[in-house]
Amino acid sequence: MDSFEWNKVLAALLVAGITASSAGFISEKAVHAGQVEAHGKTEVAVSSAAAAPQMPEPVLALIAAADMEQGKKLSKACAACHSFDKGGADGVGPNLWDVFNRGRAAKGGFSYSAGMAAMGGKWTYADLNHFLWKPKKFVSDTKMNFIGVKKPEDRAAVIAWLRSLSDGAPAVPTAADIAAEAAELGAGESH
Repeated sequence: MDSFEWNKVLAALLVAGITASSAGFISEKAVHAGQVEAHGKTEVAVSSAAAAPQMPEPVLALIAAADMEQGKKLSKACAACHSFDKGGADGVGPNLWDVFNRGRAAKGGFSYSAGMAAMGGKWTYADLNHFLWKPKKFVSDTKMNFIGVKKPEDRAAVIAWLRSLSDGAPAVPTAADIAAEAAELGAGESH
């Protein structure tokens, strides 16, 4: 074979490679990721964003055995905006001493968002679970600029630690409280 024939073979291989590469690139752009054609029907994989829980996982069953030292460590992220000592000053966020015995948006001298102020009621275990999970999902206009605590065991630890910051902390959740929370939030299922 002469050099002209070799050039034709190499050119054919080069064109085939470019065509295959281009076809792969075009097909990736034309077909959405996660979409698969199987036996004449289209199956779409659920994206991780769509599979994310819409409600926090239950934590009341974890409160009694929660690691309060872990909660104290995790709360260091909160200390940038909140103080925790009795009679402590407000920061960007209100002082959190006695949060369980205090009404929502009821800390005198602190300017709460309209949504928080309109909520009324007192902070409960369930409220703190929801709020710590995703503050902006619990109160859409909250001034708290914090993404939340993802792991249920970490939320339970923080809540248990906050519970200890009181002269008259509420009782540990009862079996009825735990069952009610499990019924509301699905006992750990993703929503």
